[in-house]
Amino acid sequence: MILWHLGATVLIVRYVFRDPDMDLRWVLLGSIMPDLIDKPIGSVLFHDTFGTHRLFAHSIVFPITAFAVVLLVTRRGTSRRRGLIGLVIGVFVHLLLDAAWATPEAFWWPFFGWKFPTVFESDFLSLLGRMLSDPIVWLGEAAGAAYLAMLWRRYLSVTGDLRRFWQEDGRIDLPADSQSSVE
Repeated sequence: MILWHLGATVLIVRYVFRDPDMDLRWVLLGSIMPDLIDKPIGSVLFHDTFGTHRLFAHSIVFPITAFAVVLLVTRRGTSRRRGLIGLVIGVFVHLLLDAAWATPEAFWWPFFGWKFPTVFESDFLSLLGRMLSDPIVWLGEAAGAAYLAMLWRRYLSVTGDLRRFWQEDGRIDLPADSQSSVE
């Protein structure tokens, strides 16, 4: 579910952190990063080896390690650090939206052992078939698309706003009443 993760993550991040300077481009990347890493490895390339589409990037160790690396290799106060922290936040929210803790052997990997639990029908074609036929997936995708469309219509539809978002700062203004509560 791509639009679900993109839309729901931005919604959660905007209203939990209420940071008008957060670069949402990094958050958007983080929101789909676990799937970009694990699904090709576990469902396509090494399905016979792992037997699951939720691997390393769906473990709590992944964002914690990424956060530690960001803190170690970036300088305090830089836009690079802020952006990469946004990416890690996006990964954390992805795990939340996936209810990753429901599979403790994968979520707490490698603390429960080095093997990932096998997931029935986690090969690429089975996953694709399930995504295309499951009404819950479609509802999630519709909700994510609706929120992203609302953001675009309200904050990015003026000429130049979308270009500024993608090419310059990755920011979307917060509603006026929530900005004052941040200060």
